[in-house]
Amino acid sequence: MNSILSPYSASISELKKNPSQLIERAGGETVAILNHNKPTAYLIPAETYEWISNLIEDQDLRAIIEEREAERPSAKEVSLDEL
Repeated sequence: MNSILSPYSASISELKKNPSQLIERAGGETVAILNHNKPTAYLIPAETYEWISNLIEDQDLRAIIEEREAERPSAKEVSLDEL
């Protein structure tokens, strides 16, 4: 059985009937959208989505930083005048 990772859940039919009411009822929490009593999607507030997107972007940037830090020993130092 699939775990529902949300304090609220609703069927696809409920979502179709009145999405605004569903969002309001959840009060800023994530809503699991169920199909045949199994989670098929999660409806999350825009603010939460933005936070997740920023977190992923930060992780991608961190990977680039670590990659470049690993290349540092083989880098050649030059002065601005040499450029």
